[in-house]
Amino acid sequence: MRRTSGMELSLPPFTPAVTWLLGINVGVFFVIELLSLAKMGGPLHLLAYAALVPFNVLHGHVYELVTYSFLHAGGMHLFGNMLGLWMFGSQIEGDFGTRRFLSFYFWCVVGGALTTVAVSYTGILGISPLLPTIGASAGVYGILIAFGVLHADQEIYMLPFPFKVKAKYLVGILVVVTLAFALSESNGTSGASIAYAAHLGGLIFGYIYIKAFARRGAKSLVSEQYYGIRNAYYRWKRNRAKKKFEVYMRQHKREDYFDQYGNFKDPNSKDDKGNGQSSGGGWVN
Repeated sequence: MRRTSGMELSLPPFTPAVTWLLGINVGVFFVIELLSLAKMGGPLHLLAYAALVPFNVLHGHVYELVTYSFLHAGGMHLFGNMLGLWMFGSQIEGDFGTRRFLSFYFWCVVGGALTTVAVSYTGILGISPLLPTIGASAGVYGILIAFGVLHADQEIYMLPFPFKVKAKYLVGILVVVTLAFALSESNGTSGASIAYAAHLGGLIFGYIYIKAFARRGAKSLVSEQYYGIRNAYYRWKRNRAKKKFEVYMRQHKREDYFDQYGNFKDPNSKDDKGNGQSSGGGWVN
């Protein structure tokens, strides 16, 4: 909840992308729960193939970099993530627009997954690349860091507590707490540690997006790289042609090709011409 005027509180709207993400996450959760109640093996197979397992990612299951974000370990896990997605995601979608918000959200989701994969193979925090990770926390944490940067001085009520705090301080506390839990779990439950690795990845990639190309979108990074490489290639071709021409000119007399003013002339044209006659050359300056 956010304060508008006086003591009035207002709830954020259900913007299109946020609504779609809420619907997909909640829908997947209830499908898994129904299959579990029916004592079918579907949930186990779905978790086995869709959860993020770093070992599997490096062996071709790259889709897990995204699919893990639609799975949750229980009702409270789902509720916490979806509440954050709705409360803060609606504002960020209003800032970015629907399409750019979705690109930002999945940038954070994939960023959190890549961080998890990288950390799991370093041995830091005592986690293993065989441990699965699920949940939308990386995307939600990316949204939180975006809110803290773009709306730093906006005050947020810390319900159910009767006080409010500025967004920048809330995000700062969140970063410190996340890092502290990750370090504290390094000697305990490694499954919890790998979850915090995803949280930190979402925070880091969210901050990179906001600072690097929030106004232009993530595609700008790809397009700038493409045009930079293309322009460098064309410069190389021009320099190569210039060097070839210089070598050719050193092998011939310069005056055969340039007049006294430095202009190109047709080497096959005749210099002597009568009044009113053109040289008949094909070079036009």
